[in-house]
Amino acid sequence: MDWGNVTAEDLADALREVDWSSPPRPVSEFFSRFTIPRSYAKWNSRLKCNLYYYRTNYFIMVIFILGLGFLRKPLAIVAALLTGLSIAFLNDSFAVTFNEKVTRTVRQFSPHLAAKMRPPVAPVIRGRPSVKRQIHICGRPRWMFVFVFSAASFFLWFASCGLLTVLWAFVIGLLATILHASFRTPNLKARLNTFREEFRAVWRNYSEL
Repeated sequence: MDWGNVTAEDLADALREVDWSSPPRPVSEFFSRFTIPRSYAKWNSRLKCNLYYYRTNYFIMVIFILGLGFLRKPLAIVAALLTGLSIAFLNDSFAVTFNEKVTRTVRQFSPHLAAKMRPPVAPVIRGRPSVKRQIHICGRPRWMFVFVFSAASFFLWFASCGLLTVLWAFVIGLLATILHASFRTPNLKARLNTFREEFRAVWRNYSEL
């Protein structure tokens, strides 16, 4: 896959749809083989490839840096967790997995309540859904959870007086992510993993025809 031809919008869509439940890459692999890109095209391709391949590691690193900035402010740590959840809900795979786990847990205590938490069934016309599939969490549209968690996190940020601190921590985390993705040499495993997921996407689209 030629990452140089991948636009920022394509990368954002891929990060939104890809499975985030996979464990992070090993630390020994994450912090090995750093080289300076020889050209802007090489840097652009490397940046996109690493952002996609090490996405879970970068997410954990940003959350860790945010946590370090609020060791003396427990309320701000809760706000950071809520912010991370609201962002994670934007990913299709995370939202579906979260909904399934919550529904499965609730079913053990109240099957009737779990039945109400099921997403509405879209009408099917000629073997295909009449509307585009929407992500639901606990029977409600995903945007409701994103809005509620975002509003709660904003209130906690305001109450903890840590908005300036979180901005600095977020900038540091973002800068560390960009620096690592820029100088980390893409390994063969990253390329093979990209080809494998690209094949799965093509096969999934073919099976839906």
